[in-house]
Amino acid sequence: MDLLDRTGVDGLTMRRLAELLAVTPTALYWHVATRDDVLDLAVDHIFGEVPLPAAGPDWRADVRTLTSGWRAAMLRHPWAPGLIGRPMLGPHVLARTEFLQAALVRAGLTGRHLAVVTRLVANYVIGAALTEATWRQTDDPGARAEARRHLEANAAAYPTLTASGHLDDGRWSDDDLFARGLDAILATAPGS
Repeated sequence: MDLLDRTGVDGLTMRRLAELLAVTPTALYWHVATRDDVLDLAVDHIFGEVPLPAAGPDWRADVRTLTSGWRAAMLRHPWAPGLIGRPMLGPHVLARTEFLQAALVRAGLTGRHLAVVTRLVANYVIGAALTEATWRQTDDPGARAEARRHLEANAAAYPTLTASGHLDDGRWSDDDLFARGLDAILATAPGS
């Protein structure tokens, strides 16, 4: 995890990992078959950082707690959101996906609707974390301000974006936007 946090996915090589662990690269292959296996284990480890709450009486609160922890874990490891599209079958991922689906079943979702909302929630969390991580990793701290100035300078071409304050960090925080977006998704459940 340290190597990935310092160098990102592109910086992870089996040779570098072996050096960090003070073993030979060949020794790693007794435990993992490929670099992709290492990445899968790292993603599952990140999910293990997400507290798995006890199911409570409010399914929405359970989903909010789980997804807020998931987003926070991915933001601590900004390379992670880009890997989430890989098949994830580790025990930590599966336990949290089980918790999410169980909460959605308590909301009345079944069958295809359950699959759709599960995927929608997962994609929302991944997308939010990826967007935030990308902005946070930019080498230019003024990039967001420059993007706002660009919108303002081209207000005639982007009147709605300009009026809505699309990139106005002073109007709302990423935390607020994430919470409100999740609430909008959860409002699609039966009985909402």
